[in-house]
Amino acid sequence: MSRRTPLPLLRTAVFHVLRGLFRAVPLGEASRDRLRQWFLGRLGFLVPAPPRGLPANAHARERQGRRDATGRAIGYRGASTPVLPSPLPARLVAFYLPQFHPIPENDAAWGAGFTEWRNVNRATPQFDGHAQPRLSGDLGDYDLRDTDVMRRQAELARRHGIGAFAFYFYWFNGTRPLEAPLQAWLRNRDIDLPFCLCWANESWSRRWDGRDNEIILGQQHSAEDDLAFIRHVARYLEDPRYLRVDGKPVLLVYRPSLFPDIRATAGRWRSECERLGVGGIHLCYVQGFERPDPGDIGFDAAIEFPPNLSEPTDITRWQRLLNPDFAGKALDWRQLAAGALRRSPPPYTLYPCVNPGWDNEPRRTGLGRVFLHASPRRYRDWLSSTIRERLASPRPDERLVFINAWNEWAEGAVLEPDRRLGHAWLHATSEGLRHAAGDRTQPSGPAAVVHAWYPDEFADILQRLVGTRIDWRLYVTTSPEREREIRRVLERSALSGEVVVSENRGRDILPFLRVADRLLDEGHDIVLKLHTKRSQHRRDGDQWRRDMLDRLMAPQRAGRILDAFASDPLLGAVGPEGHLQPMQTYLAANRDAIEYLVTRLGLQDRRYLPHRFIAGSMFWCRLDALRPLLDAHLEEWEFEPEDGQLDGTLAHAIERIFALCVNDAGFETRSAADVCGEPDTEGDRPYPYARPSRG
Repeated sequence: MSRRTPLPLLRTAVFHVLRGLFRAVPLGEASRDRLRQWFLGRLGFLVPAPPRGLPANAHARERQGRRDATGRAIGYRGASTPVLPSPLPARLVAFYLPQFHPIPENDAAWGAGFTEWRNVNRATPQFDGHAQPRLSGDLGDYDLRDTDVMRRQAELARRHGIGAFAFYFYWFNGTRPLEAPLQAWLRNRDIDLPFCLCWANESWSRRWDGRDNEIILGQQHSAEDDLAFIRHVARYLEDPRYLRVDGKPVLLVYRPSLFPDIRATAGRWRSECERLGVGGIHLCYVQGFERPDPGDIGFDAAIEFPPNLSEPTDITRWQRLLNPDFAGKALDWRQLAAGALRRSPPPYTLYPCVNPGWDNEPRRTGLGRVFLHASPRRYRDWLSSTIRERLASPRPDERLVFINAWNEWAEGAVLEPDRRLGHAWLHATSEGLRHAAGDRTQPSGPAAVVHAWYPDEFADILQRLVGTRIDWRLYVTTSPEREREIRRVLERSALSGEVVVSENRGRDILPFLRVADRLLDEGHDIVLKLHTKRSQHRRDGDQWRRDMLDRLMAPQRAGRILDAFASDPLLGAVGPEGHLQPMQTYLAANRDAIEYLVTRLGLQDRRYLPHRFIAGSMFWCRLDALRPLLDAHLEEWEFEPEDGQLDGTLAHAIERIFALCVNDAGFETRSAADVCGEPDTEGDRPYPYARPSRG
């Protein structure tokens, strides 16, 4: 019987009834947003507590103990100079936070020398797989009093296709606490990236630590303040670098509903700009809390602001809590993009906005709103789809897409380089522009990725590759201690290929994921994954390897398998017949790691036991079918150091979920015999190369 008191149960019941009525009543977006804000402001106590996560087990604590906050994840990208399409298919505008320098107000509220970096660097992971702290990369923990920092930021942004920064501007009845970076930008005309202003017109409070009612700087909107504000910012609006639409400077307001009469304010601004010689202005508001028709408030356009005003699925209940007191939320970021792309265009000018992630745990310790499963490629796809599908205007200056954000480090919305993924978010931005312009490279022919540890077995695999008569792009992974021997074998063969050297960690799995991630970015489609499997703990280890190679690479089969991928767009992976085995029969010591991966990757179907896996981890695959695994950006520390383990490592668990990922991505796994039109009777026989396990 539940030990919950009647009051929480009644509160929950009332909330669900009211929410049902709210969803059933036909209301426009603007009315719905106003009603939602009214409810949260007056009846927020009725909102039930969010679901709690699971208690951490020994494996979660062990993974936490191996955590390296400075490590690089799969998908890390170094600095580069991408080739951008010309002309650009859209103008990208990234929101920019100028909070990274000390000011007296923050010193008084949070302690001497406070900047956002203090919040960022103190963050800790709240649950297993939570990527905190997120530490700065090439730019370091910069101080925006250094103008060279902003020059580097502008150069990075421009190089990757970002057309402007939207600076948050802080004005409190003439007090301007964070204006120093903007003033430096204005003075230094060599910083040639366009910009615009977004008045963050909320009061400043201590909401980061839960003291919402303790005001640091308050807003007092009035007609006099409207005029004082526009007269002050006119110097920015007149700058030749200022972002313009139809020749008019773009001015953003964060929360128009906080003005006593926003329509009157807009009229004052327009009249005063004409009087000052600025001319007409293009007024926009940010849809962070409300969505009125901009025409109804005297504005010209609205700007989306994900993740605000979104309701993605709460997935907190699946997370294993490292902090048992965590009372925040884990939400599914992937639904932001899906929801935005489904949205019908409103009857007014709306500039779309995309988001590279969100995690405000650094600001709200133990109470963070964490959006999981964001990745650079998924953000790239969202950006390119937005440009292709949601920009109707043919005029270049009206084809604006906003990005939230450039450097919101304490809220996890960041394009700048970090230590975990490097320049991956910036690279994804330039790739999104290229894809939207229809510029996609597609290397010809399949790739073979061979993990080479044993030279004799490697020579055999190379000979088999030659025998397929396929024009392979060959990639060989190996460790430093084996590199010389492996290169020597490759040089003696009839093939040429790239040798990728990395620490002996994660067996054949981690090196393959690194190479596969890179090949996917480069536009490769089909990959054959092989390794020099010897399984020295078994007498039939050599036979195990040869059996898989025969079924995957026989000359009469290889070409037919390749043709099957070309003719069947839903074919995701092909494994050797007889080696596709039921997960539950060979679960062994891998259950916990599999459940960790199912959660970490955000697989939609958590029921892994009924599925089959490819024992031995040799297979053909379509790289898009491995996106759930590659887009998770696993980190090196998550793989146990090599110690001759026979089972129970993360690599063994990944072997078991390859096919699960293929299914989650919308593809299917079939046997080599099946795709070649041959009878597949091996699945009915006991598997000779592994002993069934219990549980």
